[in-house]
Amino acid sequence: MLQSITPNNSFKVDIVSDVVCPWCYIGKKRFEKAIDSLSAEYGFEVNWHPFQLNPDMPREGRNQKEYFSEKFGSWDRFMGMLQHVKSAAEGEGLQFAIEKHVNSPNTLDAHRIVKLGQDLGLQDEIVNAFFKAYFEEALDLTQKENLLLVAERAGIDRAKAEALLATQEGLSEVLQAEEHYKKLGVTGVPFFIINDKYAFSGAQPTESILQILKQVAEKDNIQPLSGQQCDVDGNCY
Repeated sequence: MLQSITPNNSFKVDIVSDVVCPWCYIGKKRFEKAIDSLSAEYGFEVNWHPFQLNPDMPREGRNQKEYFSEKFGSWDRFMGMLQHVKSAAEGEGLQFAIEKHVNSPNTLDAHRIVKLGQDLGLQDEIVNAFFKAYFEEALDLTQKENLLLVAERAGIDRAKAEALLATQEGLSEVLQAEEHYKKLGVTGVPFFIINDKYAFSGAQPTESILQILKQVAEKDNIQPLSGQQCDVDGNCY
């Protein structure tokens, strides 16, 4: 579990991510392993921020096979590329079932629920619930009932989530946050910002994350790192 911030020897980590980004889920697991090994020495305040890999996706989503075939040239090519991601996921104890999806979702409403989770002190729980639902259970996130189910699993009151989705609440905040990070130069996710000063991108190996956290703690020269990530051009699988 992610640790709470402490007055001294603490890290503030902002993670820019999308709930349908496979490297974001893999990166989350690797990041958690790194900070768990440092939890006796340091505290961590972790905040998740929105990024849409498919910003032009219709709000109702699209047929996944059609969408990925168009994006990657063919369904067979996508399936071949997917094997690399699934292998990396298995290394973190995750069993991806992405190919079972019928629909590819627009993620704006999911990000709105993540923001609600943050306001309720349940942000890590809701982020993890979305990752698990989408990648391991192939839950269709184009369906409102499934969004509410994920919210409930994370401990969010169903009525609060339902009221959110019935309005435009949180939409402008999500879009503004996304625009903010794009202006900072974020073009792919996951993207990690430490103490508002240092940054690295991609699903780095746990050992690399440990190294950079220790460098930040020791105020050493920070070497920029870039690992496997997803971007809006489809460079993901």
